[in-house]
Amino acid sequence: MSARRADSDGPVTLEQLMAAKEIVVFCGSGGVGKTSVAAAAALGATVHLGGKVLVLTIDPARRLATALGLEGLGNRAHRVPPEVLKAAGIEARGELWAAMLDTKQSWDDLVLRHAPDEVTAYRILDNRLYHNLTARFVQSHDYIAMERLFEIHASGEYDLIVIDTPPTRNAIDFLDAPARMADFFGSRLLRWLTLPYRVGGKRGSRVFNVASRPFYQMADRILGSKFLQDIAEFFLNFQSMYSGFVERAKAVERLLHDKRTTFAVVTTLEAAPLHEAESFCAALIERDFHLGALVFNKTLPDYLRDPVGSAAATVCIDEAGPLADALVETGDPALTDRDRAARVLRTVGESYRNFSIVAMREAELRAELARVPDVVARVPTFADDISDVDGLDAISRYLFSGEIA
Repeated sequence: MSARRADSDGPVTLEQLMAAKEIVVFCGSGGVGKTSVAAAAALGATVHLGGKVLVLTIDPARRLATALGLEGLGNRAHRVPPEVLKAAGIEARGELWAAMLDTKQSWDDLVLRHAPDEVTAYRILDNRLYHNLTARFVQSHDYIAMERLFEIHASGEYDLIVIDTPPTRNAIDFLDAPARMADFFGSRLLRWLTLPYRVGGKRGSRVFNVASRPFYQMADRILGSKFLQDIAEFFLNFQSMYSGFVERAKAVERLLHDKRTTFAVVTTLEAAPLHEAESFCAALIERDFHLGALVFNKTLPDYLRDPVGSAAATVCIDEAGPLADALVETGDPALTDRDRAARVLRTVGESYRNFSIVAMREAELRAELARVPDVVARVPTFADDISDVDGLDAISRYLFSGEIA
């Protein structure tokens, strides 16, 4: 991964980075806490920067609504009630809004908005293949997420849009989805599949060229003429929006490369997610997207690398016997078992030493990866799962302070 670092005038904190951007795309592998980090970053921007901030999740998991105290979170954005923030002791300068991508509704809106006429639009919506395509097609969810982002940004309604993407491999699909969808609907396969219908109209199923006839004869026996006609009708109607797909794919590509857009990669320092984060950072840089931030989540505190702590751990291990004797001599009735006390002291010392080794390795990894993005932020491991606004606020404070005790 080639090193790329912001110049001396660039942002050094997440707050500064987000203040300079209109779109922040959070990416990362599954299980690293990306949804919580994205929501916490949006909350922090609302508190510190003000304005109207939207956090949009395209992760199928519905954790965001619960954390923000919202019921029925869907395609339509909802404002997080100010009283929810106040109850958590949060004084926000701006408004925090949240939405989660509703794939089916977004596709319906897209068809109604961009079909050449109303008749074509409802032919598409009423086609029995339409639901399966929009619900199950491998690129459907990623493509419509890009459409939704483009639509929201074009509305100018929000000062900052924070996007929570699917896990890393899907996030790369998220970037490529517009171009792939445009290629799909303009592909040779679909032109070949719909050729009889395009050539012969309603009698098209009887119009074949010599090369395609065996396929259509077999497909007609297996699927039936009506099914083939439904396929042809659906894709012919959908291809009427092809030029729109191409135009919007280019517009989305420009938006993602725009200086107002940045990417933030979230990872833990475990081997698998860290490897994926490195790969994704490299992919972003290779494609010339702006890698604004790298967020290390669930990290160990700095005090574990303190030499004083390491010395204390060594004493607990090497001098467990004498220390246990001293504890017994205190006369505390709970400390009469000298051997057990010695075992506890050794265990405590060894555990601290093990955590210290991991903390040192974490620091080395952070230093290595910190050469790449503009901003590096850290979030510690919390004892409990993040499930409410209080938890998001705690994450936000670490994200915006840039420090961990």
